Amino acid sequence: MNISRLEPCIRHPLSEKELRETVDKAKDWALMHGISMKSKKNFNKDEVHILPFALLPTSFPKKSFQTAKNVQTLLNELIHKVAYDKEFITTSLKSTIKADPFTAELFRIYEAVYQEGFSQNVSLGLLRSDYLLHGDSGGKIKQVEVNTIASSFAGIARITSQYHKYILAELGYAEKAKNIPENNSLTGFCNGLVEAWKIYNNKEAIILFIVEDVTYNICDQRFHEFEIRRLNPDIKIIRRSLTSLVSEHTIKLGSNKELIVENMIVAVVYYRSGYQLEAYPTVQEWDTRLLIERSRAIKCPSIQYHLAGTKKVQQSLAQPSVLKKFLKDKESISRVQEVFAGLYTLDFNDDGEKAVTMAINEPSKFVLKPQREGGGNNIYNDDIKTCLNSMKNKKERTAWILMDRIYPPLQSNYLIRAAQEPISEGNVSLSDVVAELGIYGVIVGDSKQIILNEEVGHILRTKSSTENEGGIVAGVGALDSPYLIS
Repeated sequence: MNISRLEPCIRHPLSEKELRETVDKAKDWALMHGISMKSKKNFNKDEVHILPFALLPTSFPKKSFQTAKNVQTLLNELIHKVAYDKEFITTSLKSTIKADPFTAELFRIYEAVYQEGFSQNVSLGLLRSDYLLHGDSGGKIKQVEVNTIASSFAGIARITSQYHKYILAELGYAEKAKNIPENNSLTGFCNGLVEAWKIYNNKEAIILFIVEDVTYNICDQRFHEFEIRRLNPDIKIIRRSLTSLVSEHTIKLGSNKELIVENMIVAVVYYRSGYQLEAYPTVQEWDTRLLIERSRAIKCPSIQYHLAGTKKVQQSLAQPSVLKKFLKDKESISRVQEVFAGLYTLDFNDDGEKAVTMAINEPSKFVLKPQREGGGNNIYNDDIKTCLNSMKNKKERTAWILMDRIYPPLQSNYLIRAAQEPISEGNVSLSDVVAELGIYGVIVGDSKQIILNEEVGHILRTKSSTENEGGIVAGVGALDSPYLIS
């Protein structure tokens, strides 16, 4: 396969002395400005180490960057309308909920609150749409997925853009900093949370962050808290895990369906956890999620938004003519279709059988995806053939979807990691990398109207070209910024 290359933002390689001094300076800057997390290997609540990051900003075509930015409000609108269309969600997930227990539990909660009647019809979406460059010239851009829950790194993405402007100046390329676009991702997300808090219309009410029992990605989450405090000092925020809410018996519904935690009324629930099965070790965590959904609190995401972000729903949206149901004008439909990659059902029908055959015959052309968020779940290359052959006649295959594999252009960069982490020995070398662009969107509305709909910022995540997955917290991917080129 002919994979193209992009020119790096500055000359390579740096001299050994310049590289060593620049890396030391970069690591200190990252630590002092919050490009960091708690160690998974040697956890200590009072210690952080740097998150993986790219020493230099990574080149990215300006036209493709603008295409992704310009389509985000349409994608926000699309996800919002899907979330409020019970027939579409139900039809899309009909086979998946029979094969995937996690999605089935989410759907059980959705059906329960739908039948009772939603106590709160307003939803807040803090979304991230992810893209890879595609094609021999690397000029096209194709969507990898849409995240509707715990869309991460909006806080640190802004800081990373500032870092790359700094490091270019330090290396004598200050004039090139203008090619790193402004990034207001954190303020954009926090404005959405503040707007939802205002809609709830109770100045005494708080915002509840649902977090992991142990949070490693602490800086990104705390940046949101601090920015909300800056935007509106009246808003109090508390952090609780689903398990702590269960064990401490501190959550209940009030007489008017208010969500009450520790005698405080909750206006907004912001999930930074809850997208993986590990967040629900017992049935009581699921019961707590249901109780929250039954409440008047505005959820980010609401259960219907969570389901709208599943891979199966995204695959359904890629079918011909489906977009006409949600986007009314031809230009909008065309712009969304332009960024969609090929997505295929694995249901037991003609289309599903055709997709299975395609993938087994040419596995390098596809990615096999389950209904999971958080990275590290996809299957590639000959493992696709093995996996599909093993579940070819089992219902579990309907819990997966197939996507065209995207081969983005290569370029060279230095990826910096904390020296003590097992994936790195502390050495920094120039390597071939590929980059994934994420565009952040904010949307607030109910079944009848959209109150707020904005594109608010971006993130670039870069990894070695030899890696399939790119999780930053897992230590494989690295935080980055786009350096826009013609």
